Amino acid sequence: MKEYLDLVKLVIDNGIRKKSRTGIDTISYFSAHYRVDLSKGFPLLTTKRVEWKSLLHEVLWYLSGENHIRNLRQHTKIWDAWADENGDLETAYGYYWRSFPSAEMDKDGNWNVTQVDQIKYVIDEIKRQPYSRRLVVNAWEPGNATKSKLPPCHFTFVFNVQEDRLNCHLTQRSGDIALGIPFNLAAYALLTQIIANETKLKVGYFSHTIVDAHIYVADEGTEMARYDHLAGLKLQLEREPLALPKLTIADKPIDTLTFDDFQLTDYNHHPKIKFEVAV
Repeated sequence: MKEYLDLVKLVIDNGIRKKSRTGIDTISYFSAHYRVDLSKGFPLLTTKRVEWKSLLHEVLWYLSGENHIRNLRQHTKIWDAWADENGDLETAYGYYWRSFPSAEMDKDGNWNVTQVDQIKYVIDEIKRQPYSRRLVVNAWEPGNATKSKLPPCHFTFVFNVQEDRLNCHLTQRSGDIALGIPFNLAAYALLTQIIANETKLKVGYFSHTIVDAHIYVADEGTEMARYDHLAGLKLQLEREPLALPKLTIADKPIDTLTFDDFQLTDYNHHPKIKFEVAV
């Protein structure tokens, strides 16, 4: 996909090398942005293989609202590094999507906390007022962020309807170009299509802003060399993008969707490229 390759080239050509909390250096670029037309196909990278099944299980886990990975772990170990021994996460995106704490002060100065299902709110609001500019979902809770092992990276997204098409804009504070961004792109494209189906709209654009867009780099011959992502990304730049696959979703309410309700077809891709995760 050209938009992704342009992003890779942007960071390589214009980023600066700096330290990171992982102990591995990055090439970092401030405030990267790209936009993908979802009507042209489902944006799963073709310049390398992306684990579609893991991605789908992860998005369904988000939508479940769970704050642990006990069920997700049966299908993918993508979140194991950040969960405790019981499988609980300090920060679980879906929990905040479906149960965000909302505090109101009563007349005596006491705080009363309720939970807001932001996904339900967005769907209901689109059905009532499709041109609303308040279709926001937030996963950043300041108190949680001060103590979480990994506060949300992709922390807020906004839906916007133009005519009969549903668009989505994602803001991400930190984005690993090689590993994370391909998943983020496909995951939010998937979420957009799910909500478009639920609200009887067509898919429009996915737009993505990444505040710190970075590529992990390490010098050859060092103990960190296995974490270097630069070579694999340069290899993708040499590959010709293939036609995008198609995704169809069963016509069912969002909370009844299961793995078997999603059908990805015509996913052709170049060989897999292995990237090590910097925890």
